[in-house]
Amino acid sequence: MLAAKVSGIHWWYKSDSHAAELTAGYYNLQDRDGYRPIARMLSRHYATLNFTCLEMRDSEQSASAKSGPQELVQQVLSGGWRENIEVAGENALARYDSTAYNQILLNARPNGVNKDGPPKLKMSGLTYLRLSDDLLEAKNFSIFKTFVKKMHADQDYCPDPNKYNSPIVPLEKSKPKIPIQDLLEATKPKVPFPFDKQTDMSVDGDGLSD
Repeated sequence: MLAAKVSGIHWWYKSDSHAAELTAGYYNLQDRDGYRPIARMLSRHYATLNFTCLEMRDSEQSASAKSGPQELVQQVLSGGWRENIEVAGENALARYDSTAYNQILLNARPNGVNKDGPPKLKMSGLTYLRLSDDLLEAKNFSIFKTFVKKMHADQDYCPDPNKYNSPIVPLEKSKPKIPIQDLLEATKPKVPFPFDKQTDMSVDGDGLSD
């Protein structure tokens, strides 16, 4: 599998200038999508878009920084799904609390679990950062185990790798080069896919109800 990590420059996201993103090289503005062209480019190589700051909430950021991690994640993941590529992600900070875990769960399945099959919008993988002495403390490790089970939608462990959604296969040969006009077409902004306000697999709750 080939994956490309895209930085989560969330500060000044709510500013018209998007100054931090522009400084970092992401040409993303109110009237220009700077991330979907990256996803389109990755689609040529059957690659996965890997994003970060999945655990962050706007309310946790300083108002003076005009940060928008939730909206940024929503925009980037939506761009990847619109280009029909797999998206994966990771947390940016070491967090061991239910609020952070629930935010990750929401981003992993923004419209919840589908009882009739795989959800339409779902992340293909998650890298959890990171293994540490703090994580292995009794209270932290207990909630982490609950989080892992919720990531699996409360399903029991399955030892058969053939039943997983993304089997490991040889990487396909890249498609023909994408014309620059097609890449520029992807800069036209579109409304991101709607995300639920909270996960249906909360580490504080009982999981999916009947």
